[in-house]
Order: sequence, then structure tokens, then C-alpha cells
Amino acid sequence: MIDCTYFQLNNCYMCTITFEQLPSAIAQLLSKVDRLESLLMETKPSCVPEEDKLITIHQAAEILDLSVTTIYGLVHRREVPHQKKRKRLYFSKPELLDWARSGRRKTNAEIDAEVNTYLSTKKRA
Repeated sequence: MIDCTYFQLNNCYMCTITFEQLPSAIAQLLSKVDRLESLLMETKPSCVPEEDKLITIHQAAEILDLSVTTIYGLVHRREVPHQKKRKRLYFSKPELLDWARSGRRKTNAEIDAEVNTYLSTKKRA
């Protein structure tokens, strides 16, 4: 570790080192960068973003809280977005979630608000 004098600059503490300490300081920095790189590589998931990954029918059933048999039925009736490759079914998680959300029913309060809005605009016309 390098002994240096610390001073504050723009809310950051800076270290003053001498020219003779420079090689040692660079070696320490390189060592820290190497450690950071190795930590990042260990914790880094695969390069494919999570939303682009395809999931299996079992994972789709778990996400939708449905049985695998029910998922097969939805696929057979082409009611759920899916992909088929070599007799295997794959699903896109964002597409599944969008599909599940598209079935949302309006509350009575939302329906009443729409009716009131429609009637108020209809009276003017």
C-alpha cells in the first residue's frame, strides 16, 4: 500500500503521490482492475438479455400458474404466443406476460367512468 497525503477536491478525496511512488501505484491499480474484472466475469450472467431468452413449457406453466396440460391446450387452440422448433415448444416471457395481461377485465368503477364519459360527450353532440 502506498503512503500518500489525502486532500479533498469536489467532495472527493484525492491522494498525492510522488514520482517515485508512481510505478507502485500503477501496479496496485492494475491489480484492483484485474480483481474487478474477475468479479464481474463471475457474477455476469450470459450475454443474452433476460427478455430475449426463450423458456420451456414447464417454466411457462410456472410463470402463468397453470398446469402443463392447460398450456398444451392453449397452444393447440393457438391462444397463447409460442414458438415450435423440432417438436419442442418455446415461449417468450415478455410475450407471455403481455398475453396474460391482455385478458384483464375492467372494474365496475372503470366501466362506470367510461359510461359517464361517453354519455357526457354524446349529450354535446
